[in-house]
Amino acid sequence: MDLIIEQLSKQYQGNHWGLRDFTLSVGSGVLGLVGPNGAGKSTLMRILATITKPTKGKVTWNGIDISRKPDDLRAVLGYLPQDFGVYPNLNAVEFLGYMAAVKGLDGKTASKRIEELLHVVNLTEARKRPLGGYSGGMKQRVGIAQALLNDPMLLIVDEPTVGLDPEERVRFRNLLSDLSGQRIVILSTHIISDVEATATCIALISKGRLVFSAVPEELLAKVEGKVWEWVAPSSDLISIKERFLLSGTIRRSDGVLVRALSEKAPVPSAQPGTPRLEDAYLYVNQISKAE
Repeated sequence: MDLIIEQLSKQYQGNHWGLRDFTLSVGSGVLGLVGPNGAGKSTLMRILATITKPTKGKVTWNGIDISRKPDDLRAVLGYLPQDFGVYPNLNAVEFLGYMAAVKGLDGKTASKRIEELLHVVNLTEARKRPLGGYSGGMKQRVGIAQALLNDPMLLIVDEPTVGLDPEERVRFRNLLSDLSGQRIVILSTHIISDVEATATCIALISKGRLVFSAVPEELLAKVEGKVWEWVAPSSDLISIKERFLLSGTIRRSDGVLVRALSEKAPVPSAQPGTPRLEDAYLYVNQISKAE
């Protein structure tokens, strides 16, 4: 089971490139695709989901070019786009039944699978309510369920936890981890904590290009010895933000606990901090901007 992306580029009108020479090999597990807004994440997701074609380069699934023969991948693909929509007059069971038919599931298999997934996404009690009355988070959970209907070997989810409350987010993270053993899961997000909890490999994308790809431990190693914490007066916070790259601030009774990235101690009172993925992301992203 191999997904290979080779020199992938996508050009839009006005000579704007959504992707440039993007190359990556993906194996089983969870790939966390992270990057700022407009970096090219959704463009890559749409190409991998066979919705749009690249301008240059190719993607192969088990050796087959998905642009030339998309049906082989589509049969084992689950996709949750960022702008997922529903039919407001249908309830969850009806909508998922319709999506199951589109994916070619027979009625008996679809009914069983729908009940299983409604339980997984915690919508069993609301299954007969029209989707138009669902909250944003509930609609997102319906989207997650439809992506899993055909028990996909390649699952692509674009910003899946947007609109979910903290409990739902944890539930979804656990679900991704459970699913990732014998399949490829690609999680595109700007929420670093989601990647930190689930990803077995991380790819950083910026301005349509792959900046860095590695296991989380390798990414964390890049900021070893570069994370510092100290308490500063709240009145100094503006000047500190202008001088240092901050990855967090926490207000306390004695001032503001500042977390910053620096090659050496920013101030005499600074103490080394334990690196987190958000620190590593900010550090690598800053380097890519400077290049």
